[in-house]
Amino acid sequence: MATDVLLPPPSEDIKTVKIVKLMVKVGDTVQTGTPLMEIESGKAAMEVPSPADGKVSEVLVAVDQEVPVGAKIAVIANGEASNAAPPPSQPKPAVDTQTVEKSVSQTDEPPANTPMPKPAAPAPAAAPPKQTPAAAQPKGNDEVVHAGPATRRLAREWGVELGNVAGSGVKGRVTQDDVKTFVRTAASGGGAAAAAGGVIAPKLPDFEKWGAIDYKSLDGIRVETAKHMSLCWQTIPHVTQHDNADVTDIEAFRKQQADKGGKLTVTAFVLKAASIVLRQFPQFNSSLDWDNKRLVLKQYCHIGIAVDTPNGLVVPVLRDVDKKSVYDIGKEMTEAAEKARDRKLGLKDMQGGTFTISNLGGIGGTSFTPIVNWPEVAILGLSRSKMQPVWKDGQFVPRLQMPMSLSYDHRVIDGADAARFVRRLAELLENPMVMLLHA
Repeated sequence: MATDVLLPPPSEDIKTVKIVKLMVKVGDTVQTGTPLMEIESGKAAMEVPSPADGKVSEVLVAVDQEVPVGAKIAVIANGEASNAAPPPSQPKPAVDTQTVEKSVSQTDEPPANTPMPKPAAPAPAAAPPKQTPAAAQPKGNDEVVHAGPATRRLAREWGVELGNVAGSGVKGRVTQDDVKTFVRTAASGGGAAAAAGGVIAPKLPDFEKWGAIDYKSLDGIRVETAKHMSLCWQTIPHVTQHDNADVTDIEAFRKQQADKGGKLTVTAFVLKAASIVLRQFPQFNSSLDWDNKRLVLKQYCHIGIAVDTPNGLVVPVLRDVDKKSVYDIGKEMTEAAEKARDRKLGLKDMQGGTFTISNLGGIGGTSFTPIVNWPEVAILGLSRSKMQPVWKDGQFVPRLQMPMSLSYDHRVIDGADAARFVRRLAELLENPMVMLLHA
């Protein structure tokens, strides 16, 4: 008897994963739940457990290999399958996921679970409705796209990949109007158009003409970061509001508690203060549903914390920050940062955020412009605090000033509201006792 090990789906939207570590070899004895290998999808890493007891008779993948979800990756010989039910979204072994995805993307046929018309019913004679650019799916090389010379020239001039443009002409032919509409959609915040690579950079020059070069492959986290940052920058019109917060009293209190064994950071206070201000300015805790011309106002407050790791930037999410004490927030921050650096974050640990904070104070700098983490509408950047003279009570006194940089989606948030948001945040940090009134 043998048990096939199928690659489980980390989440519903993940189609392929990368094998980053093999933890067993052929001949090893394993038990149900024994980690067989570590996989990486996007910025998250997870272990694949054995579904049965027995010996590993086959390992069908290698490190750094990209493998489709649902594929057979190993075989356990003389094993009895575990009684545990597979993940609900795990595809059936008999389904060739690559073939299914290819056939769906290249035809107009609905998915298998969509009711089909009866065979006797004739197809409507009317022409198919015109697609919008946001519905476009990549078609591959431009050479197989139906388009005339003038349209191709326009696409080259504007840096548009024709394979990403939905054609409105006969048999899906792409017209000049389709290219223009695609560019307008991307420029105005059409998420799908920009995500599909609406405006792309030209081909790189041959750098070897000017001297010796070398190459360094991008790892999975860097690739996913690049994709996401491109999406965020292309779809969101960014504006950044800068201000300072006097954190002298918070820093003194934090050090006092550290002497008593407490573990507090200024960032923990900022998270608590931000959760209060987000309730007072709910549009900052929203997402823009452009297709339906509305805001999605979230009644929960899950704040992401950007963590710099040896493998790249990751953003674990702390949930229900508004319901937790500063101590609890500080403890969860430490645990999340450790998981991030140990590559133990799962996809769920990085999903569902409503607002993000990025603290570069430990490195330096006076201010910066953080990129809004789509589908959120705002992000707060913190820079290194610096002692500065401040006019107070008729004299200059030394006060610790922390620079804050709030980037926001100008489609959703006006500049005046952004200034009020940052100022209110500064007031809470300058008067930490006020936070107790909102705890």
